[in-house]
Amino acid sequence: MSHLVLHYPPLSPSQYRRHTPSSPPSSSSSLSLSLSLTAWSKPTNHGVRLSSRSLLTIRCMAKPRRVAMVAKQIRRELSDMLLTDTTLQYAILPEAALGADRYLSSLTTISDVEVSSDLQVVKVYVSVFGDERGKEVALAGLKSKAKYVRGELGRRMKLRLTPEIRFIEDESLERGSRVTHELIKVCYDIGVIAILDKIKNEKNTAQSEDDEEIESSDAPEDGRDWESDDPDEDIIYIK
Repeated sequence: MSHLVLHYPPLSPSQYRRHTPSSPPSSSSSLSLSLSLTAWSKPTNHGVRLSSRSLLTIRCMAKPRRVAMVAKQIRRELSDMLLTDTTLQYAILPEAALGADRYLSSLTTISDVEVSSDLQVVKVYVSVFGDERGKEVALAGLKSKAKYVRGELGRRMKLRLTPEIRFIEDESLERGSRVTHELIKVCYDIGVIAILDKIKNEKNTAQSEDDEEIESSDAPEDGRDWESDDPDEDIIYIK
């Protein structure tokens, strides 16, 4: 004799929408519900066994204002760790453990921090100024210390759930500084060329004015010489 085994049947999407309140909850965080259904048939010795499973996932979404506040606090704490935490400094620049200046090879700064709406993932955008080797070492050191940074943030901020830390390279600042440097260089070259052209034009103008003065002064003097050289000018004839 065949038998039928049924687990609690899930609601259909239409029934689920009817049972779901249309207005959002009034609590500090809204709820995002997702329903996953799986059904299969399994043959047995006595017939076909039907089974269905319902998986309900509840995901909390924080308010945008709280997300912004958490991102700001995380950025402040990470900046302080870059300045004071020797473990993180040695990971970014291993030569610093040997006494080398940690600003010679590379300089690491935090350009931006993005926190997901559920406060589970933090993307830290890092700008590294230096040569290619310094960039690679700094990024590899930061990524290797992601768990350490997460633990330190949990200890400093005292959050109920410390988010996952992901370090991402941000080349916008370096690219912007490079473009600015190129623009300054171009402006400098244009300014130097303009100054040289101005000096050259002034020199040519002054030379042409001198030539005109010389020509104008030579012509009247020749005329006056011919007139003043009259031998009978001062002689009085008496008859």
